[in-house]
Amino acid sequence: MAETPFDAVLFDFSGTLFRLEEDESWLADVTDHEGRPFDVHRQAELMRRLTQPVGQPVEMDADEHHAWTNRDREPRWHREAYLTVLRRSGVADPEQAQALYEKVTDPDCWTVYPDTVPVIEALAGDGIAVGVVSNIAFDLRPAFARLGIDDLVSVFALSFEVGAVKPEPEIFRHAVDRLGVDPRRTLMIGDSEKADGAARSIGCAFELVEPTPTTERHDALWTALAAAGITPTEPGAGRSS
Repeated sequence: MAETPFDAVLFDFSGTLFRLEEDESWLADVTDHEGRPFDVHRQAELMRRLTQPVGQPVEMDADEHHAWTNRDREPRWHREAYLTVLRRSGVADPEQAQALYEKVTDPDCWTVYPDTVPVIEALAGDGIAVGVVSNIAFDLRPAFARLGIDDLVSVFALSFEVGAVKPEPEIFRHAVDRLGVDPRRTLMIGDSEKADGAARSIGCAFELVEPTPTTERHDALWTALAAAGITPTEPGAGRSS
């Protein structure tokens, strides 16, 4: 392994390692206030609103806004906030909205990016610590366990457990402290300049990836590592078949 300027790499979850992909079966029976099914454009917009990392996707009153801005601190606020988004996006039936919300918060419903597993395996294999830093209100560890890589992630800094949300520096500080690494020797990779890029506030380096569909993004994590000067040994490289 070539000498690297980093001892640890932190990753965002949504749009970086995994993505909540559109699934036609989830929306097949969903109807609006007039009983009409959502067309493909409304389905795509609904998924965008459910996955955007920053900003407010719909108009909200004061109470709804409070739940939205604090959604990743507390599961009950998360549920309230996203049910509001669904309702104001035209999902009229409360049972349909609840069913959709349960999909959003089910780790098994998230699709992994093609290079997530090999990148984490390569980093861990080369002795570079791996952490996940996510604004989230549910336990995402089962998504990693399903792929057999949960034991390769040394720390999960999840906002609802830590009590801080990106871009607040405390959530990044929690991760590096748990890893026992110098922030100046830590790289953060994520899909939001505002949220994930805030890792720079404690001295971390940052690389941006785009939250494009998993079928369209094959090696963005490798590219981000290379841009930062990290060239881990890919799993299987140099092995005889």
